[in-house]
Amino acid sequence: MELNSSLAAVITGGASGLGEATARALAKHGVKVALFDLQKDKGEKVAGEIGGVFCEVNVTSEESVAEGFKKARAAHGQERILVNCAGTGNAAKTASRDKKTGEIKFFQAKDFDRIIQINLVGTFRCIAHSAAGMLTLDPLSGGERGAIVNTASVAAQDGQIGQAAYTASKAGINGVTLVVARDLAQEGIRCNTIMPGLFNTPLLAGAPENVKQALGAQVPFPPRLGNPPEYASLALQMITNGYFNGECVRLDGAIRMAPR
Repeated sequence: MELNSSLAAVITGGASGLGEATARALAKHGVKVALFDLQKDKGEKVAGEIGGVFCEVNVTSEESVAEGFKKARAAHGQERILVNCAGTGNAAKTASRDKKTGEIKFFQAKDFDRIIQINLVGTFRCIAHSAAGMLTLDPLSGGERGAIVNTASVAAQDGQIGQAAYTASKAGINGVTLVVARDLAQEGIRCNTIMPGLFNTPLLAGAPENVKQALGAQVPFPPRLGNPPEYASLALQMITNGYFNGECVRLDGAIRMAPR
């Protein structure tokens, strides 16, 4: 798919981090970009800077997602590109003992489910809505109707202590990638997933600089945190390379995460 001003894209989690970098990269190629996010101030600012549109969307809500796509399509037409970057995480051991009191507690299912609903179900919800819209489009030359890029994590394969919910959600995204690619293959819609490693995103924004440097030093090469434009570069490759389909690709500087 050649990027140009005739194309529209939807980026979830587009107000910051990986999503923002991808939105800016697509806009530089003339693509009309809609940002889905809950961060209204940041989202409107980014949208204004790239000539896009901001849609306040909660990916855990069917109604909110439907309204977001309705607004985006009213502004730009039916999207051919969907990039799913919306997500969050938490940290809690499956069960643990307080070292001082000896009290035993466990990771409650409601907290596990919250992460699954945002990261996995939210991603699939946006995939399904977007793909249904893409089916209404005429195919481009070569038969392509659209391209979907999801965001998992190296935690999908190297989950660390306390990451049961996060790892399950990201492994689930990996798991649906090939299935979605196969489901949509005859309609000319491709689906791929990026598994970022340690990236300099808002999740690490509050960490002291020495902590960031220590994390980056764990990466074999280059020994630093990844930068969001590096994610965006791979996302654009997945969008533009028509033979890229059904893949889950690590982007991590060759790191393999230790237990903690």
